[in-house]
Amino acid sequence: MKSLEQLARRNLREAKRTWGHLASATVASLLDFTRQYRLSVARGELIVLESRLYLTHSGLLAVARRSRCHGIVTKLERGFCDPSANRWVFKATVYKTARSRGFVGYGDADPSNVSPLVRGAELRVAETRAVNRALRKAYGIGLCSVEELGWSAGTFERTVETKKATSSGQNGSSNGQPRLRDRLCQLIRQYQLDPALVKRYAAEFCGTEALRDASRELVESFIQNLAEWAAKDRDGLVCHLNSYSQSQEVHT
Repeated sequence: MKSLEQLARRNLREAKRTWGHLASATVASLLDFTRQYRLSVARGELIVLESRLYLTHSGLLAVARRSRCHGIVTKLERGFCDPSANRWVFKATVYKTARSRGFVGYGDADPSNVSPLVRGAELRVAETRAVNRALRKAYGIGLCSVEELGWSAGTFERTVETKKATSSGQNGSSNGQPRLRDRLCQLIRQYQLDPALVKRYAAEFCGTEALRDASRELVESFIQNLAEWAAKDRDGLVCHLNSYSQSQEVHT
């Protein structure tokens, strides 16, 4: 019980650090799923998008491992597929035990409902969606997985790959934490900020010509400052950002 509470506190701390202010309903859901399924934010098993909590494929697989899942079988439903249009449909069956009759889930993907980041990989997306749905049925998990979400213009490319980034350097992390660029993009989406104005503010904050020239420590400090300001006074932040637009017009 003590370890579960420690994990819950770590998850809440990491979630607030990564995504800023969280609604009370999101916090309650995060704590509930932490205690019920032992899921970890740091390991990319839970993610917050647009103030809503979602599972990830890795989180569902973690639940399956801990529950000693017997096996997962996937099958391409060729009759519903159209390779020329990159439309694919999979059926996945999860067997909780050797004698289980199986829990079935279907997943589909085509260029209209996947992120541009994974365009061309629709077949793999469809299989992942099918597996996720079958796993959620098998273990009675009502929370949607992020891979099941469709994509629409103006919405962040809903892919958990940004949560699994492992490259080191300014925009990456060697311990599986989200890349700084992705955290910044999440704040921009969450608070509906102008990306160009945020970049100008970031460059001034870090004292560099461009954000990419700043050190990782400066970028982290800027992101933390932006998150705190947006959570406490979004209107004030927007007003400040608009000043960069006005100064640009004066110079031009």
